[in-house]
Amino acid sequence: MVSEFRDVNGCGISRRQALALLAAFAIPGKSFAAAPLRIAAIDWAMLETLVALGVMPIAATELVQFRKDAVEPVLDPSVADLGLRGSPNLELLRLLRPDLILISPFYIRFEASYRAIAPVLSLPFYNRGEPPYQKAVDAVSALAKELGLEERGRQVVDAQASFLEETRVKLQAFAARPTYLVNIGDSRHVRVFGADSMFGDILSRLGLPNAWTDRSRYTFAAPVPIENLAAQPDARIVIISDIPVESRNSLKNSMIWQSLQPVRDGRVLMLGNINPYGGITAAARFTRLLRSALLSSGEMPQ
Repeated sequence: MVSEFRDVNGCGISRRQALALLAAFAIPGKSFAAAPLRIAAIDWAMLETLVALGVMPIAATELVQFRKDAVEPVLDPSVADLGLRGSPNLELLRLLRPDLILISPFYIRFEASYRAIAPVLSLPFYNRGEPPYQKAVDAVSALAKELGLEERGRQVVDAQASFLEETRVKLQAFAARPTYLVNIGDSRHVRVFGADSMFGDILSRLGLPNAWTDRSRYTFAAPVPIENLAAQPDARIVIISDIPVESRNSLKNSMIWQSLQPVRDGRVLMLGNINPYGGITAAARFTRLLRSALLSSGEMPQ
């Protein structure tokens, strides 16, 4: 059976087609102009970016968790799992003999170890207090240039821009009501996504006001008390990713949660799992799921 690659829009291409693309767009004399097929991705956002260009890595990190938390893109079963992002199996990585290793500045302290194995490409996505979407778009173009896939990169960027604009137009009727974007931590706490998150950045680009005006709170513990969501009673609440099993029943029985006006009025939407530290594919998935949820919500625009 021929392996299948997935691009950012979910379109499958065969391994043979991918190889043809790589050969067609290779630029002599450019670094990585040979368009190496043996690419390892340590960072998940870089992994998304690579697959969006139609190239499947030979190895990546935390694949079980990635398939659960990110869902997209779909990865070939042949991709080797290097273990934890913070401490990947360097011996396995060395044995796989990659031509290129993809990281982000978050892994800068390990860069020397990676460079001892293969050339490294590190691109930024998330800086504290800065909207990340344009960085994700720039990463597509930068990686495409390194691999000699500029035309493919332009196609991905243009398709995403068109999809965002089309979605913005379709969702104009929902722009009068602010939106809280949250992960549920437990029955008393949430993670809230501000303008410096991928979700908050996309929300703004869709013309939908964010009810949370503070920075995002990226921590292992959900730090925001649920009662903080009462600050804007006219808002809608969008829950991103699954609610932890241990929190589902307690949330239903939470007097604080049930007292929130959006909950009482039925203005709570549930989205599937999306990688909060993702790149172009996470942005596309969030856009698509939010659009579907709003258009099917039955919510009466203000």
